[in-house]
Amino acid sequence: MEEGVEVQTERLDRRAAAAAFGTSRQISVSEFSCHCCYDILVNPTTLNCGHSFCRHCLALWWMSSRKTECPECREKWEGFPKVNILLRDAIEKLFPDAVEQRKDDIQQNSDVSQSLAAFQKYGSDQTSAVPNVGRINPRGGGFFSGVLTALTCVAVVLLGYHWSSRESEDDLLVHKPVSKWTAEEVTHWLGQLGPWASLYKESFLLERVNGRLLLTLTDEDFARAPYHIENGSHRKAIMMELDRVKALGVKPPQNLWEYKAVHPGKSLFLLYALKSSPRLTMLYLYLFDYTDVFVPFIHTICPVQEEELEDVIAKLLDLKEPAWKQWREFLVKYSFLPYQLVAEFAWDWLEVHYWTSRFIIVNAMLLSVLELFSFWRLWSRRELKTIPHRMWSHFWKVSTQGLLVAVFWPIIPQFICNCLFYWALYFNPIINIDLVVNEARRLETQVL
Repeated sequence: MEEGVEVQTERLDRRAAAAAFGTSRQISVSEFSCHCCYDILVNPTTLNCGHSFCRHCLALWWMSSRKTECPECREKWEGFPKVNILLRDAIEKLFPDAVEQRKDDIQQNSDVSQSLAAFQKYGSDQTSAVPNVGRINPRGGGFFSGVLTALTCVAVVLLGYHWSSRESEDDLLVHKPVSKWTAEEVTHWLGQLGPWASLYKESFLLERVNGRLLLTLTDEDFARAPYHIENGSHRKAIMMELDRVKALGVKPPQNLWEYKAVHPGKSLFLLYALKSSPRLTMLYLYLFDYTDVFVPFIHTICPVQEEELEDVIAKLLDLKEPAWKQWREFLVKYSFLPYQLVAEFAWDWLEVHYWTSRFIIVNAMLLSVLELFSFWRLWSRRELKTIPHRMWSHFWKVSTQGLLVAVFWPIIPQFICNCLFYWALYFNPIINIDLVVNEARRLETQVL
């Protein structure tokens, strides 16, 4: 009886071994490849999202990005990832030679060993820090960082509240019909055309030119008394802007704050999108906002010298198609230095927005350095072939976020939008300084 049971058990083991052998014949190594190194999985680590990676690949990703998120779908993981023992054993039984060869290659790489040690230390610190609520997070900055973050949040809230109340109290000309403008508002509109307009503000005030009277004035009226605008270029500038006012019925936005008042959602979108995906944002402007935004943008950052017109005319809205020389300069900078285009545009507005333009220029420089670090990591880790996949993932992520914002934008309070706007405008450069310093230290550590 016992011999019969042993024989039956032996037959079952042989059948299982034969089935496993047949399965190994059908399954290829590519079906168990890591999406980071595109080689067979070694010590596969499965994240909360379900994606699995080599443990050393996950450690290298964490060391380079310092983000607790999936390298493929960018979903944050919870806790500390562990090795998937069942998957590891199955791969080692199916492909023992490939796994051993891969382990030998990994052991010869010193960067991998350092990354695994740092990653494991991070996991140990995270595990030991769970019961101790008061313990400092290894990734945080301790007490000073907490105080700085709290003060920054308070400053953003106060700034958002201040500008929200200011915008609600001020009767901005971008919302007020031109026919209802007072003489003082007409003079304010004239003064925004340029420093040269101060020569004619007094005559406009003496004549009490209000919005209705302004709409009736012609080029001949400006040339005669009592206005005496003898400079033909000045009259042309005034008439060009007056034609825009007549077409819109209100004053067109001429600075950042007026543009934000007219297009609150688009200004917030452009501010965040230019930071995370400048090339996609400029492509969006080219496709969907060509005349109003993109053409003036390219004329500002890639100007063409026009001797027959004064600079003040060139500063106005120029709807002419860009020349081939402008397109060539734009495409080169667009491909390699997209943040420089943003900095050049902000530099052109230094006289209007003194401090704001400087914040934007500094932030553009920091973002350029961070992008350079990202390309260096891809080059040093020989992951250039993953760029198309990363670009598509990034495009899909940005598109999804943009769609969600467009859907929920009408129900978001304006106060919250203002807080987000001023956070991105004034406090992101401070955050990016810390990121640049950390990246420089990490690079120094890798070199040493």
